Amino acid sequence: MVYLMETGNLIAISVLITSIIGLGFAYYLARRIMRQSEGTDKMKEISAAVREGANAFLKRQYAVVGIYFIAVMIVLSILVYLKYLVIFVPFAFLTGGFFSGLCGFIGMKIATNSNARTAQAVTKSLNSGLRIAFSAGAVMGIIVVSFALLDLSAWFLVLNWHYSQLAMAERIVHITSALLTFGMGASSVALFARVGGGIFTKAADVGADLVGKVEAGIPEDDPRNPAVIADNVGDNVGDVAGMGADLYESYVGSIIATMALAVAAGLSIAGAAVPMMIAAAGVLCSIIGTFFVRTNNPSQSSLLWALRRGIFGSAILVAIASYFIVDIILGPTQIGVYYSVLIGLVSGIVIGLSTEYYTSKEYSHTRKLAGAGATGPATVVIEGIALGMKSTAIPVLTVCAAILGSFMLSGGMSDFNSGLYGIGIAAVGMLSTLGITLATDAYGPVADNAGGIAQLAKMNPKVRKMTDALDSLGNTTAATGKGFAIGSAGLTAVALIVAYKEQVALLGKELSLSLLNPLVIIGLMIGGVITFLFCSMTMNAVGRAAQKIIVEVRRQFKGIKGLMKGTAKPDYAKCVDISTRSAQREMVMPALIAIVSPLLVGLLLGVEAVGGLLVGTLVTAFVLAIFMANSGGAWDNAKKYVEEGAYGGKGTQHHHAAVVGDTVGDPFKDTSGPSLNILIKLMSMVSLVFASFIVANALL
Repeated sequence: MVYLMETGNLIAISVLITSIIGLGFAYYLARRIMRQSEGTDKMKEISAAVREGANAFLKRQYAVVGIYFIAVMIVLSILVYLKYLVIFVPFAFLTGGFFSGLCGFIGMKIATNSNARTAQAVTKSLNSGLRIAFSAGAVMGIIVVSFALLDLSAWFLVLNWHYSQLAMAERIVHITSALLTFGMGASSVALFARVGGGIFTKAADVGADLVGKVEAGIPEDDPRNPAVIADNVGDNVGDVAGMGADLYESYVGSIIATMALAVAAGLSIAGAAVPMMIAAAGVLCSIIGTFFVRTNNPSQSSLLWALRRGIFGSAILVAIASYFIVDIILGPTQIGVYYSVLIGLVSGIVIGLSTEYYTSKEYSHTRKLAGAGATGPATVVIEGIALGMKSTAIPVLTVCAAILGSFMLSGGMSDFNSGLYGIGIAAVGMLSTLGITLATDAYGPVADNAGGIAQLAKMNPKVRKMTDALDSLGNTTAATGKGFAIGSAGLTAVALIVAYKEQVALLGKELSLSLLNPLVIIGLMIGGVITFLFCSMTMNAVGRAAQKIIVEVRRQFKGIKGLMKGTAKPDYAKCVDISTRSAQREMVMPALIAIVSPLLVGLLLGVEAVGGLLVGTLVTAFVLAIFMANSGGAWDNAKKYVEEGAYGGKGTQHHHAAVVGDTVGDPFKDTSGPSLNILIKLMSMVSLVFASFIVANALL
C-alpha cells in the first residue's frame, strides 16, 4: 500500500511539474507579445476602448457568478453537514470554478492586448502578424491545460494523503468522488461564460450588421457605427473567455470521469494515472507544436496548413508518448487502451476536417450557399439550415465509431467495465492536444479585432487586406474549434453518464437504463425537450438584446449631427453598456435549467429518470450543437466570400442576403450551439455530485 501511495504521489507530482512548465511557457509568450509595438496613438486608443469594455463585462459577469457560487457553496455545506457529501466537496467546487474563471480572464486580457499589436505587426510581414495572433491564442490554450492539471494534481496529492489508510481501490473512489465536484465548479463558470458572452457578442454583432451594413450601407468596422466597439469587445468575451472556460471544463471532465471508471475496470491507481499522464504529455507536445506555426504566404491554404502543422505535429507526438505511458503503467497486456487514445486523436482530427469541409469558403458547400443570395435572404437561410443538418452525419458517425472502437479494443467484449474505461480514454486522447487546438481557435478573435482596428484607425488598405486573410482563416479555425469542442463534449458526456451509473451503484442502488422502464423513457423525453427549451431561451435572449442595440444605433445615426459624414463621434460606450446589461440579465434562466432540471427530475422520479434525462439531453444536444455551429459558420464564411468580390461583392443583392444569413447564424454558432456543449456536461456533473442526496430522498 505504501508503494502504491508513493506511486500515486510521484505521478501527481510529475503532472504538477508539467503544469508549472506550461504556465512558464505561457508567461514567456505573454511577455514576448507585450514587448511588441501597439502602433499609433489612434490604434492604442481603439485597443484600450475594447479592453475597457471587455473588462467591464467580465467584472459584472463574475459578480453574478460569485453570487451563484456563494449559494451553491451554502447548499453543498449543508449536504456535508447532513453527511451526504465529504468536507472536501465544497472547496473542490470552488477551486474548479476559480481556475475556470481565471483561464477566461487571462485569455481575454492577452487577446485584448494583442489586437493592435497584430495589426501593427502585419505592416512588417504576414508571418509577424500570424505569430502574434497565434501566440495570443497559445497563451489561452496552454493556460487552460496547465491550470487544469495544476488544480487536478494538487487535489490528488491532498486527497491521496487524507485517505492513505484506505485500500487503494477504495481510496481512488473517494478521490474521484471529490474531484467530480471540481468539474462541476468548472462547468458552472463555463456555462455562464458561454451564455453571457454569447449573448453580448451576438447582440452587438447583429445590431452592428443590420443597421450599419444593411440599412446605412457602411463597411464593417466603420468608425461611424456606434456598435463597432461593442462588436469587437464581444469577440473577446464570447470566443476567448467563453471558449476557454468551455474547453477547460471538457478537459477536466474527461480526465476525472476516466479516473473514476478505472476503479470499476479493476485498474486501480494505474488506471487513474494513465489519463493524467497522457494529459501531461499533451501539454508538452502542444508547446512543441506551437513552434511549427509560421508562413509568409497570404493564401488561405498556406495559412491553414501553417496551423495544421502545429496540430498534426502535436498529435503525432502525443501518439508516440502515449504508447510508452500505457506500456509502462498498465503493461503490454493493456495495449488496447493505447489504441483507444489513437481513436480519440484521430476522431478529433476527423471532426475538425469535417467542420472545415462544410463551413470553409474554400469548398463548394459555402460557395453554393453564397450563390443562393441571387433569389434573396430566404433562400440563403433555407440553404444554410439544410447544410447544417447534412453536416451532422460525419461527426455523429465519427463519435459512434470512436465509442464502439475504443470499447472493443480496450477489452469491452470480455470485460464491460474495461470497455467503458476505453471510451473515457478516447475522450482524454481527443482532448490531449487541447493546448494547441484551443490556440488555433482563440487566435481568431485576435485577428478579427486586428482587422477592426486597421479599419477604425484608417491604416493602409494593404494592412486591412492582410488582416482580412488572417480573419478569414480565423472564421475557419473557429468553426473547426467549435466542432472539436462539440465532439469532445459528446465523448466526455458518455464517460460522465457511465461514471454516474457507477456512482449510483456505489450508493447501493442498481441503475437500469432499460427502454422498457417508463421512468427512463420519461427522462429521455424530458432531456430532449430541455435542449430545445435551452436553445429557445438563448436565441430569444440574443434577439431581445439585439433589438435594444438596433434601436440605439438608429437613434445615434439620426440624432448625432455629422455622424454619417464622419465629423462627429458616436457614443460607443452606450452600446457596450446595453450589451453588458442585457447579457447579465438574460444568462441567468438558461443556466438555471442546466442546474435545476437534474435535481427536480431526480427527486420526483428517481435515478433511472435522471439517467434517461442525461442520455436524452446528450443525443439531442450533440446533434443540434453540430447543426447550429456548422450552419452559422457556413453563413459567416458565405458572407466573407461575397465581400471578397464573389457575385459582385459588397452592396449587391447577394451581399445583403448573405448578411441576413450571417445575422441568423450568429446566435446559432456563437451562443446557443456552443452553450449546448456545457449543458450536457454540467447536467451530468450535477447528477453525479447530488447522487447521494437524490438516492436518499427521491419520491420514486
